[in-house]
Amino acid sequence: MKITVPRDENGLLPDQFGKFAQGGPENAVSFPIEVKGIPAGTQSLAITLIDYDAVPVSGFPWIHWLAANLPLGNIPENLDHSNVVYSKGTNSLYSVYKSDNPELTRKYVGPRPPDKIHYYELTVFAVDTKLDLQDGFFLNEFRNQINNHILDAATVNLPYRSE
Repeated sequence: MKITVPRDENGLLPDQFGKFAQGGPENAVSFPIEVKGIPAGTQSLAITLIDYDAVPVSGFPWIHWLAANLPLGNIPENLDHSNVVYSKGTNSLYSVYKSDNPELTRKYVGPRPPDKIHYYELTVFAVDTKLDLQDGFFLNEFRNQINNHILDAATVNLPYRSE
């Protein structure tokens, strides 16, 4: 399986997908993902987007996006505002808002590196089933559910600028 994500002329994730989105970081939209070579037997796709460069800043890897039970095919830009039905996982904004604001904690959160270019690890999984995950699932629940159901996975590191 192979995944492709748009990049700018410098090889970075374009501004509109992170803190430099027009109108500010809260207006960032998720980037489209082209998915090729989905293996036979795949029933759904799943996504993780994690910033491991955040550890020195926040003390833990920052979860920017968790999505499961996506239909097969390419993943559209601005997924949260598309007509695609899927299970929305909990991002690391939960550490700030807890369960008080699921509209913030269950969506794509664009890159916001505070100190230098960060490399965001995007993984798309081809899954042999629909995972038993409700909106608001956590990464540990995802990992438990996906165990023994991954037919293939593709990972790419996406750099985003800090200034």
